[in-house]
Amino acid sequence: MTIIGVYNIKGGVGKTATAVNLSYLSAKAGLRTLLWDLDPQGASTFYFRVKPKIKGPKKLARGERDAGEAIKATDYEGLDLLPADFSFRNLDLLLEDQKKPAGRLRKLIKPLEDEYDRIYLDCPPSISLVSENVFLASSALVVPIIPTTLSLRTLGQITEFLAGRELGEMPVWPLLSMADRRKRMHMAVLEHPPANAFETVIPYASDVERMGEYLQPVAEFSAAGPAAQAYQALWQELEHRLALAIT
Repeated sequence: MTIIGVYNIKGGVGKTATAVNLSYLSAKAGLRTLLWDLDPQGASTFYFRVKPKIKGPKKLARGERDAGEAIKATDYEGLDLLPADFSFRNLDLLLEDQKKPAGRLRKLIKPLEDEYDRIYLDCPPSISLVSENVFLASSALVVPIIPTTLSLRTLGQITEFLAGRELGEMPVWPLLSMADRRKRMHMAVLEHPPANAFETVIPYASDVERMGEYLQPVAEFSAAGPAAQAYQALWQELEHRLALAIT
């Protein structure tokens, strides 16, 4: 089982769209896939038209309920969802009450090892105890950033925060997202991308915004569009990198 955290401190960078489309493509390729929506805004949950029937994360955090009990099926074969609701905003406080709170998420995921090949974590935009749990649980971290100076600064803050923490060899891979080649600043960053960035770039495209209208991954309603093609290329590149990192 491989766990991919999709994370950024900053919101509005295409994080949820990345998690939704990558998990969808993973399942389409025949991998048993789970997307865990950890963001209290519940955007991934909304995109997959799942209505969570859970009373917040309290029982999960305390170990009174297995994560598997909260998992819901999606409309796509091989893809399940662990939904979020707004009560997840209190997850940090609940984790603080646990012994070894930074390792709680990894402990919750462990019973799912035989059930899934890939688990994607759609993370809230913050540095918090939830984030530290994500870092410890993840096999790799995908960090979507818009190609601007401010986003590069945010990436630097993330890498600085991770430096010196006991995370083993977990790779951190920036993803240039929402790129608009008509903008001079975007082009400057695209010409000199950050270290370890994916070669694939996700373009600024209306299809990504239309996910909220169709409540589907982009390949379901615009398979030939530039966004769907970019996510397909990204998934293939990610799988290649994971194979190299794990072996």
